[in-house]
Amino acid sequence: MTRRIYNQQKVQSSEASPGATSVSGPLIYKGFNSRNKASHFKQNDVDLVKQDLLNNFNIRKGEKLELPNYGTIIWSMVFEPMTEENVQIISDDVEEIINRDPRVNPSNVSVDTTEQGIRIEVDLEYIELNLTEQLVIDFNKRDAE
Repeated sequence: MTRRIYNQQKVQSSEASPGATSVSGPLIYKGFNSRNKASHFKQNDVDLVKQDLLNNFNIRKGEKLELPNYGTIIWSMVFEPMTEENVQIISDDVEEIINRDPRVNPSNVSVDTTEQGIRIEVDLEYIELNLTEQLVIDFNKRDAE
């Protein structure tokens, strides 16, 4: 059973400095993704980094065998009231996950509630790519059950 548990939206991209290596230049990051059948399962640069981050957000903390700190607590928080304390706990979790990846720097983490669950918005700076982008992830209640 395939379930869609996140929604990513590209809101803003810009080069951080003129003359810097951009996504259209030589590939910096190369990887593999079993979901990217169209390009023979290969991913590069921004798409690869984004997918690696989303993999962390797709799994509940403690579910990955032998990696108890991998994943997120957000799935456990979807049905909780969004008090200031819970918003801070979620925000800290998002920053911790993103800070584990040396390819990106997070800034402006925003946690909001929606009718369906929780929405996370975070500005990401792709360090070696000199690119910034806003990543939006929705955690829906129907997918958390």
